[in-house]
Amino acid sequence: MADQDARNGEDKRPTGIPALRWEEPPEGPMLVLLDQTRLPAEEVELVCTDPAALVEAIRSLAVRGAPLLGIAGGYGVALAAVRGFEVEEAAAALAGARPTAVNLAVGVRRAQAAHREALARTGDTGQAARAALSAARALHREDTEASARMAAHGLALLDELLPAGGHRVLTHCNTGSLVSGGEGTAFAVALAAHRSGRLRRLWVDETRPLLQGARLTAYEAARNDMAYTLLTDNAAGSLFAAGEVDAVLIGADRIAADGSVANKVGSYPLAVLARYHHVPFVVVAPVTTVDPDTPDGASIEVEQRPGYEVTEVTAPQVPVAGAGGGIPVAPLGTQAYNPAFDVTPPELVTAIVTEEGVVSPVTTEALAALCARSRQVTIS
Repeated sequence: MADQDARNGEDKRPTGIPALRWEEPPEGPMLVLLDQTRLPAEEVELVCTDPAALVEAIRSLAVRGAPLLGIAGGYGVALAAVRGFEVEEAAAALAGARPTAVNLAVGVRRAQAAHREALARTGDTGQAARAALSAARALHREDTEASARMAAHGLALLDELLPAGGHRVLTHCNTGSLVSGGEGTAFAVALAAHRSGRLRRLWVDETRPLLQGARLTAYEAARNDMAYTLLTDNAAGSLFAAGEVDAVLIGADRIAADGSVANKVGSYPLAVLARYHHVPFVVVAPVTTVDPDTPDGASIEVEQRPGYEVTEVTAPQVPVAGAGGGIPVAPLGTQAYNPAFDVTPPELVTAIVTEEGVVSPVTTEALAALCARSRQVTIS
């Protein structure tokens, strides 16, 4: 079985380029993003000087991942305020850029509320803009801290579920520092296991759409010297059948009030496989991903991606002929079903790990109690 042991002596340090940062050069404030659509081939930054540019970056997945989208949404509102754009209009556009990811709307609303409050209190647009930026920076800082706490809680849970150690963990999509102000969600747990000598193998699903596991998770695993193996999504079943998976760790873009989990498409089949093979299926996400206003999985809006992401492949320096700028791999006119997410029911989820602790079994009451506890901590 071909794999990557990440031991070839090349520089595998995590990139020094943050996934997102706010800058204030002489020409004016800007939000600078690491363009994740260009990874792993090259590390290129995008500069957003207006909300419309950020909306496009979010839609194109140049910036992505639930926690980071929340941070980007907050900074987007601040960018609109500081540069004199219509804040309410910008906030609406930003919040609607990715409908499934609840953190995006949470970050937008938080900065928007800070802006509204300061403007109503002082009538000073400059102070209101500074309030929005302060809210975005606070959200960024809190996510960094939450990432570290999720990693600690998740590692403790793995040790409890798998006391023998030598964890062989399967993960889906990308949940590392590219989606977070810190080291991520599910990937941060695997990274903590690696650093403590308890990770034997990280199985990385390539993950549709846009192969975010192959391009991004493998990129992060290699740079952290983790022993990892890349597999096609539909090869996961053979791994389970061979007894090669000890636990599944995934992130989430939205968790409904009943514990239904929306995550990158392909997560639900993994949950079914895990249940059949008696393997723990663990979701790692910040409390902000829990949406009490979404009652159940059927109420989650699932984003549909363009069909050409399925009917074409892209490669640099190759002539293209497809509508999406790629090489056609299906007959012209082929229709494609390309949902970005699927929904896993709570009965298939072993545990949800958050910065405030672990919920297991996953129930409406347990999640409500967790959210209430989190609000008390935030207020205090």
